[in-house]
Amino acid sequence: RRYPTVEIRAETFNGSTHVPVPSDSTFLKALLFELRLVDDHIFVEHRDTCTRINHSSVYSVRTKGGDLWPVLAFQKSGLIYACLPLVEETLEPRPPLLTVSGLSQGLALLLGIVDYISPSRKNEAEMTAKISQLRNLLIQACPLGTPLNTNIRSLNSSFDDIQEMPTDENQPAWRSNTYKGKPQVNVCITEKVKCMQYDKRDVVDMWQVYGAVNCKCDIEGSAPNVTLSLNLPTNGPPLQDIVVHHCVTSVDPAMLMSSSAEPLDDSVYSGPYKFPFVPPSDSFNLCYYTSQVPVPPILGCYQLIEEGPQLKITVNLKLHESIKNSFEYCEARIPFFNRGPIAQLEYKVSYGQLDLSREKSLLVWIIGQKFPKSLEVSLTGTVSFGTAGKEHQTDYVCTGNTAYVKLYFRIPDFTLTGCYVDQHSIQIFAPGKPKITASGELISSDYYIWNSKAPAPMLYKTL
Repeated sequence: RRYPTVEIRAETFNGSTHVPVPSDSTFLKALLFELRLVDDHIFVEHRDTCTRINHSSVYSVRTKGGDLWPVLAFQKSGLIYACLPLVEETLEPRPPLLTVSGLSQGLALLLGIVDYISPSRKNEAEMTAKISQLRNLLIQACPLGTPLNTNIRSLNSSFDDIQEMPTDENQPAWRSNTYKGKPQVNVCITEKVKCMQYDKRDVVDMWQVYGAVNCKCDIEGSAPNVTLSLNLPTNGPPLQDIVVHHCVTSVDPAMLMSSSAEPLDDSVYSGPYKFPFVPPSDSFNLCYYTSQVPVPPILGCYQLIEEGPQLKITVNLKLHESIKNSFEYCEARIPFFNRGPIAQLEYKVSYGQLDLSREKSLLVWIIGQKFPKSLEVSLTGTVSFGTAGKEHQTDYVCTGNTAYVKLYFRIPDFTLTGCYVDQHSIQIFAPGKPKITASGELISSDYYIWNSKAPAPMLYKTL
């Protein structure tokens, strides 16, 4: 969708340095090239040089008329989501990303579209129907180029169903309808842990937790007030980089000042974290946060040694004693890039079972729902390969014995930070006694254990 009003404003701000937006097909071709989804085997200096490593989803897309910046783009479940936010200042020199308010608005809108489309990604017909409705939904969500409502799921897909604006002047715009029935509040804290482990003395392992607090408040009234508190256990790591939903009416400034970019000190705000808000009608993320926990949940060591045509592998995993030993699932995947299908496999596992993927280039070690009493598991084995074909997985980084194990797990009713919702502290200023349910979960996200017998891509700063 294009907004001529926004393009005119961009031209006014930038004057002679303005880069016009090309046709959709030309822009798409340039974007795919920038994202390395076409011609990725060709080295292009302005795109592939080591001096230009992109640490965000913001790109500069080269067109005949000049470089379009900032293009916000990311991939999710086989689809590309992209937008070009307006920068309300001159582009020469380029302003810092944090000063461009259009980026956060554009990201919120794209994430709203992701949330709308993602549930139907496995059903092609349903997804096609949803995408065809997007135009009508965007007219409501972003009528003149400025996002007014980024919760796309809460909008109606046809103009016939659009309700009149609420007559109650106290009802905020984000409450699209009023609820009738028994009041209930559902809160779920989802924490994702990212990790890079090297098992080397001269290389620092890195890990970080990202949390989101999702709420669904079914409460009567046009503008009900709710107060929710997040608590930490004694000596628990403080929450940092807190970002709150726009429905939050007030917040302690000290809560927002804690940043993971700066070293922790004794003055860091450690809770309780209070959030007074007027909830939207649908589920929403009340806040996001990060935290610097002292240890990763699973410590690992991976060793891969090439001996002629064979590979010798050893994997040791240990669950930290502070972690709840109750998984919904836990498995380690060991890919073998740039090689043929696995022709011969001899192995011994101390716990769980080992499976070979259908394409015979991936070992899947299913640990299951519990670690043994020792909290340690191990895998040893030798692998040999057949002739490689075009269908086998390749990777430009993981060549030779530069390889990794990737962990996938989910622990229900547990958070790594210890963060929890005190149900008794939830205050709802509405009639009736609400039913309150609170839960938590810890999920792995990009959890890598690199081969300690080979060099691996290093990451010394915060993930």
